[in-house]
Amino acid sequence: MTNVTEQAPKPQDSVKTGWGRTLPLVAILCVAVIGALTLKDVLSFEALRDNREALIAFRDAHYLITVLGFMAVYVAIVGFSLPGATVATLTGGFLFGTFPGVVFNVGAATTGAVMIFLAARWGLGARLSAKMDASDGKIKKIKAGIDDNQWSMLFLIRLVPLVPFFVANLVPALVGVSLWRFVVSTFVGIIPGALVYTSVGAGLGEVFARGETPDLGLIFEPQILLPILGLCALAALPMLLKAVRGKDAL
Repeated sequence: MTNVTEQAPKPQDSVKTGWGRTLPLVAILCVAVIGALTLKDVLSFEALRDNREALIAFRDAHYLITVLGFMAVYVAIVGFSLPGATVATLTGGFLFGTFPGVVFNVGAATTGAVMIFLAARWGLGARLSAKMDASDGKIKKIKAGIDDNQWSMLFLIRLVPLVPFFVANLVPALVGVSLWRFVVSTFVGIIPGALVYTSVGAGLGEVFARGETPDLGLIFEPQILLPILGLCALAALPMLLKAVRGKDAL
């Protein structure tokens, strides 16, 4: 009778596995750095202004190709954290109007966000989440608090205008959020901001005619910011209620 013994994985095998898992995230970070250094002038408002007539002519002649090409570029911008996401949103409004431009913008931004989320979860998130679950003390309590309030947390980081989009894509992956929750909260949560900037983009024709630049601080105007803050308060309400009930139970 032959004895079959299992060989323990070699240290170098686990190292290779670790490098293999982190490779997508490292690639995204490298492309992001290169893009930040080389694409500032390409993905800019000035580039949109100078090429607006050519873009409109191409859209009128090849509408479907323009939509697919625009969304592909937007996905790449978000997926690799390249500069120009705001300009891309404005372009969506400029080329396609507030509607369906906002649908194209939100769909492309969500797809790009999922790319970063999956890369981060594959490389670091799964192991970090497992370590937090297996830990004791404060770290485990923090992880439990996040798990109990995932929906609220996800919507808050999308709705608050000051949270960088890249950060909002990474944090959920590092704390074990499911892909389904991430996709739903991202798609729904970015609609208010995307709607504002898409509508600004839809009015760029008049802005160009006057030789001006769009007011990108519009989102901080009271009539825009207050409704968004109201949505933030609504998203945070479940966490507040849980906190109050917890104190009452003590």
